[in-house]
Amino acid sequence: MSYAETPAGSGTPSGGLDEALLKSLFAQSAVGLLVLDPQLRLVRANSLVEGVGTEEYIGLRFTEAFRLDDPDGSEQLLKRVLGGEGPVREHLVRGRLRRIPGDRTFLVSAYRLDGPDGPDGPALGLLSAVVDVTERERARARETALAAVRDAVGGSLDVATTCRAFVDALVPGFADLAVIEVVDEVLRGADPPVGPLPPDTPLRCAASGRCDTVRGDEPGRTRPVGGTRRLPPRTPYALAVADLRPRLVPLTADTPWLDPDPAGVHRLAETGAHSLIVVPLTLRGAVLGLVSLYRCGAAEPFDEEDVSLAGTAATRAALAIDNARRYEREHVIASTVQRRLLPQAERHQAAVETAHVLLPGRDSGCWFDTIALSGARTALVVGGVAGEGLQSAIAMGQLRTVVQALAGLDLEPEEVLARLKETADRLAHERAALPPSDSLHGEELRAGCVYGVYDPFTRTCTVARAGHPAPLIVGPHGQRITVDAPEGPGLFADDSALFAPTTVTLEEGSLLAFCTAELLADEHAEERITRTLARPGRSLQQLGDDIVYALPDDTRSAGAALLLARTGTVSDHRVATWDLAQERTTPATARLLVRDRLQGWGLDEDTVDATELIVSELVTNAVRYGTPPLRLRLLLDTSLTCEVHDGSTASPHLRHARTVDEGGRGLFIVSRLAAHWGARHGPDGKVLWTEQDLPGAGTH
Repeated sequence: MSYAETPAGSGTPSGGLDEALLKSLFAQSAVGLLVLDPQLRLVRANSLVEGVGTEEYIGLRFTEAFRLDDPDGSEQLLKRVLGGEGPVREHLVRGRLRRIPGDRTFLVSAYRLDGPDGPDGPALGLLSAVVDVTERERARARETALAAVRDAVGGSLDVATTCRAFVDALVPGFADLAVIEVVDEVLRGADPPVGPLPPDTPLRCAASGRCDTVRGDEPGRTRPVGGTRRLPPRTPYALAVADLRPRLVPLTADTPWLDPDPAGVHRLAETGAHSLIVVPLTLRGAVLGLVSLYRCGAAEPFDEEDVSLAGTAATRAALAIDNARRYEREHVIASTVQRRLLPQAERHQAAVETAHVLLPGRDSGCWFDTIALSGARTALVVGGVAGEGLQSAIAMGQLRTVVQALAGLDLEPEEVLARLKETADRLAHERAALPPSDSLHGEELRAGCVYGVYDPFTRTCTVARAGHPAPLIVGPHGQRITVDAPEGPGLFADDSALFAPTTVTLEEGSLLAFCTAELLADEHAEERITRTLARPGRSLQQLGDDIVYALPDDTRSAGAALLLARTGTVSDHRVATWDLAQERTTPATARLLVRDRLQGWGLDEDTVDATELIVSELVTNAVRYGTPPLRLRLLLDTSLTCEVHDGSTASPHLRHARTVDEGGRGLFIVSRLAAHWGARHGPDGKVLWTEQDLPGAGTH
């Protein structure tokens, strides 16, 4: 029965009125109207329901006429309205119409048509209002996709993370498949090339994403994420980066630019892709990469509105990628500076085995050092300047250089940190004095440092720290040793409190771990590290790697430094010590003792003669101006060390004697014969020491 001929009444005057009202309503309604019988078959429809208001649809079920994605769910909903559970208002359904291509979105309302018995009796059918809101929903989807791009893209300074966020924002809400490729050199921090992009420029796939329903690879791609390709000529991809204009391209098996690429045709069939948008990633005329968006299967093809959205989203992505690129370049420079300012190889120490781990990351201001001191002692240093970038690396280099210079003066750990803080204060004042236009003006400086000295003869480690964690120590049998070192003020802090050292006596084979604060960020970090250090049979490098393996992921991204040391002693065969009397004949006795020992070690005659003269001058000085006890010590390692200890705290100084002077040339002679010399002070007096380079030192 045609909807135009369908009676609505029994022919009575009231029935005629009803029919007239129904005709007028159907003719003048601003929305599509449908009448469904109790079996939910179409009885009548007005012309506003485009593609359904024709006679061929009369008698079809509602779900068949609109070819809904979820027919069962929609039918159950309409049956509940028929059963008297109340009307349905503005229910959103998706389907397709036979005469209109693509998916459609409808807003459906349904009302029960009561029979003669009213609501308690059987229903005559349903009156349904249907509004095609496809364009409205598409516009809303575009707004949602663009909002997702704005929210997700730009929050990271990592290029790969930025590209991943961009793809995730567009798939599946806007595209079924998305690929973002970036010029390979841009990923390394280089400036992007000015468009048009040269034909052979390699692009690296930075991110890709697809709907769960899409199978196979992107039609125009042959490499996975991380792979590179050069854009094939005479394709939309190459044209987009040539004239810097987006492209909207329908895809079919007969697409001409796919002819030379049979594999591409196969992938096209695999994915079901039928619509492509290609957008160049450009910023101020420079080309950073390319975005490819696909719709597949039954999805609606892209239109010009979609191209506009893709262009806006790509502009946002290009800006975020460029920001990340600039950061990456500065980070690479800062990391390079940091690497150049740090020790380039493990340094040999007389009685300490060391190893280090430097984790690259955002923090470019952490450093470590091992410094050989007189008397076979070793200084162990770890520190860090808070912040990222080149300025942090430069400040780190300045502080490390000062520490090395202070260590050479044989100062106690607390005195080294006190003088280091004075240098840090000067650096802070210099930064504060910069003009307001300088980007560093007013930028806070924060840094910490821990400085320890291990003496193999006393088997003690003296530690002082400035705003930095104390070292972790594990004994040779796996027991943890507490280092109760008071924390002094940070190097750039306003606090002027004094630094207090602590001294720990260690057994041979103890392990010390000097860490930057990033490695001790969580409450279980110390336990985790000490438990790792207690593992038997592991080298220092293996232990350092084990500590890194157990770190949380966010620690690794921040960057950190770890310095490990295993304590030892100096072999008795390489040390000779004599207690000497405070007498005038003692220098001659010292010369005989030294010659005998050096000849026993097999040193050459020139070294023996020079050492005799050095010892004679140092012992003579101690006899004349020092106080008991008097002790002489020789230490053979990669160099030859002579030490003369006496109980006086008075420091000798180098003088340039005049021609007529009878004395005053002792230390001058010593300085000429020795490669290095100096004095260090302790609670029981002072030590004058010299170091002589040995020919073929590696053989000793």
